[in-house]
Amino acid sequence: MSERQERFSGVMPVREALAFEAGPLEAYMAEHVEGFRAPIEIEQFRGGQSNPTYRITDANGRRTVLRRKPPGKLFKSAHAVDREYRVMTALGDTDVPVPRTYALCDDESITGSVFFLMDFVEGRIFWDPELSSAEKGERADLMDGMNEAIARLHGVDYQAIGLGDYGRPGNYFARQISRWSRQYLEDEAAGRIDAMDRLIEWLPENIPPGDECGIVHGDFRIDNMIFHPTEPHVIAILDWELSTLGHPLADFSYNCLQYRLAPHMFSGMAGLDLQALGIPSEKEYVAAYCRRTGRDGIPDMDYYIAFNLFRLAGILHGILGRVKRGTATSKYAEMQGALTEPMAAAAWAEAEKIIGKT
Repeated sequence: MSERQERFSGVMPVREALAFEAGPLEAYMAEHVEGFRAPIEIEQFRGGQSNPTYRITDANGRRTVLRRKPPGKLFKSAHAVDREYRVMTALGDTDVPVPRTYALCDDESITGSVFFLMDFVEGRIFWDPELSSAEKGERADLMDGMNEAIARLHGVDYQAIGLGDYGRPGNYFARQISRWSRQYLEDEAAGRIDAMDRLIEWLPENIPPGDECGIVHGDFRIDNMIFHPTEPHVIAILDWELSTLGHPLADFSYNCLQYRLAPHMFSGMAGLDLQALGIPSEKEYVAAYCRRTGRDGIPDMDYYIAFNLFRLAGILHGILGRVKRGTATSKYAEMQGALTEPMAAAAWAEAEKIIGKT
C-alpha cells in the first residue's frame, strides 16, 4: 500500500474544529432520508482538503455521507457544496456514475454550515495513479474504466438535464484563467509567486482557437472516484465542487496530469516504468478517449497541460491560504500548500516549451 493510500483511506474521529452536535442532524435526517433511524455515529473521512466530509451511520447500520462547507471566513465562489448537490442530482438520471442525493440544507444551525446528504457508495478508492493497491493484471482495465467515465460525462447533453445555466457556455479558458488569477491575487495570506504572475500574463494571450462546451468535473483524477469492489469500472464520481460548463479538453487534460507530474508533486507518475506497472502510456490513454469521443487527436495538449498546472497551483495556493488563516480542514494541508510554488514553476516550464517552438 502506498503512503497516500494509507494516509487518506477510511475514516477517523471527527476533528474538534469540525465537530457538531448529533441531535439537530438526527431530526433533519429523520425528515429527509427515508428509513432513517436515530441515534447516529459520526465519523470524518480522512481524504479531502476543501469540504469536510462525514460518514453517518444510523441505528439500522445504514450509512449516509454528509458534505459541508468548512467553518470560518470563505471566498464567495469557494466550497460550493450547493453546486455539487445540483450537478450530482441532475446527473442521477444519466449513465454518469454518481451517488444518489437526498437533500441540500442551508440552515446553518444544524451543523454550523451549509451541507448536503448523499448515499454512501461501497467500493474501492485508489489514492495513487499507479494503482499500487490493485493487482498488476487489472490496472489497465481500471485506467480504461476511468477513461470511460470521463468520456461519458463529456457526452451528456447538459441542456436536456436542466443544467443550461450551470455555467456560462463558451470562452472557458479565458474565464477560468481570470477566476484563478483573481482568487490568487485576492489571497494575500498565501503570498505572491513569480511564476504565477508570469502565467497570469501569458496564458490569456495564447489560448488555442476553437471552442466547445459540456459539463466538466474540474478535478477529475483517480482518487475522486469509487470503483466497483471487484470489477474495473467506476460506480461513483465524487468531489464536484469545481464542476461547471466548460471545455471538455480542459477537463480531460487535467486528468492526464497524472502522466506529466512526478510522484512527489501531486499524484503523478512521470518517470515510473508504466509498462512494468501494467499501466497504459499517455499516448494510449489519450487515444482511448479520442476513440470514445470521436476526436482525431488533441493538437494543443501542451497548452492545456500548462493551463491545468496553473489552475492546480491556484488550488494549492488556496489551500496554503487556509493554512495561513488557520481554517484548513486536513492535517496534511500544510504539505499540500507547500507544493504551490513548484507547481507554478512546472506550469511556467510547460509554457516556456511552447514559447520555444514559436
